[in-house]
Amino acid sequence: MEENEKTLLFEKTPIPSAVAKLSIPMVFSSLVMVIYNMADTYFVGMLNNPVENAAVALAAPVMLAFNAINNLFGVGTSSMMSRALGRKDYDTVSESSAFGFWCSLVCGVLFGVLCSLFRSPLLTLIGTDQTTWDATQGYMFWTVFLGAAPAILNVVMAYLVRSEGAAMHASIGTMSGCILNMILDPFFILPWGLNMGAAGAGLATFLSNCTACLYFLILLYIKRGNTFVCINPRRFRLKKRIIMEICGVGIPASIQNLLNVTGMTILNNFTSAYGADAVAAMGIAYKIYMVPMQVTLGFSQGTMPLISYNFASGNRKRMKDTILFALKIMLPVLAVVTILYFTGSDLLISLFMQNESIIAYGGRFLKGFSVGLMFLCVDFLAVGVFQALGLGKYALVFAVMRKIVLEIPALFILNWLFPLYGLASAQSVAEFVLATCAVFMLRHIFRKYSE
Repeated sequence: MEENEKTLLFEKTPIPSAVAKLSIPMVFSSLVMVIYNMADTYFVGMLNNPVENAAVALAAPVMLAFNAINNLFGVGTSSMMSRALGRKDYDTVSESSAFGFWCSLVCGVLFGVLCSLFRSPLLTLIGTDQTTWDATQGYMFWTVFLGAAPAILNVVMAYLVRSEGAAMHASIGTMSGCILNMILDPFFILPWGLNMGAAGAGLATFLSNCTACLYFLILLYIKRGNTFVCINPRRFRLKKRIIMEICGVGIPASIQNLLNVTGMTILNNFTSAYGADAVAAMGIAYKIYMVPMQVTLGFSQGTMPLISYNFASGNRKRMKDTILFALKIMLPVLAVVTILYFTGSDLLISLFMQNESIIAYGGRFLKGFSVGLMFLCVDFLAVGVFQALGLGKYALVFAVMRKIVLEIPALFILNWLFPLYGLASAQSVAEFVLATCAVFMLRHIFRKYSE
């Protein structure tokens, strides 16, 4: 394999071009993923049955929990791989990628099995009641009980492929499954097809994730000998250094997502007290909010390999210029999105369900979510920098601050002050404080690693 093929992008390509090549495929991939998540909500919404829509919303925290494993073995492994590439330590790259692949597969299978065995307490925990129980269980049968392993594995493999700069291949793999999901959704969900409702959306998601996994497995087979990514079980090593480095970045990222699940579960439980209409509206508003949120996350995650590589190779100026360039791009875009969301919230909700009660609830929820978008941008980029540099402890501090110190208490306080409608503003309050802290942390990193 030609070393220059992998290093030219990280070392020589102008920063705008390098960021574009790494981030644009990731942003498109994130957009497609959000759209396919929204497709479930859209097509289920066409049934005009709030109970079916509520089932998709209630299952969201469990599916969000997948990200705990994705981040442990995806973010943790890809950060280690990119830094090892910067040091030209190619044995570590292959050994760490094999470790991340096989650990994510085993954990995905265990996750699905455990959720299936303890489905009754799990469904109660996420806020289902007699009205929404059957629909939520039907959706989770395909997406969680059977679908956890392929859902987790395809995301982790995308991280592994992206870590060496192959962002386009990573995005094609992810998008192939997403596009298939959108094609299958109406056939499985709607009365003119199989008429499975929310369960049909779950089946489409399961098949799409299996397809994405197949793409990555075929890609790695074709590129064998021309990639540093290795999933050969013979390269799996329980080396202390590999475990410590992957877990040092991955565990804080994993905890962050587990805390996200906790926050969303509390949010759903608060909202469910106001009925299925409020739950469905909150689910729709959150899905719409996820579009710019995932684009921001995709952009920040897309720059991670470039930041990691240049940090490890000693080119700190290029590392800092990359971070500043990313901020200059993201902030103005999110300012425009915030204005559009705030002024057009009711219209956006109405695209998913023509129900006056849901539009009224959802419009106010979306306004509350949208206020924090620009702060979220700064926060996500800072956490991405921490992960890229291997500073997992900083990412962990931010995760604890976001949920335990800020957002979860804000949910209780704002729901007490402004019943129901205050819930959607809790995240914006947390992101404002975190963005302020992120600015100081980034300045500290710039000074510490100055030329």
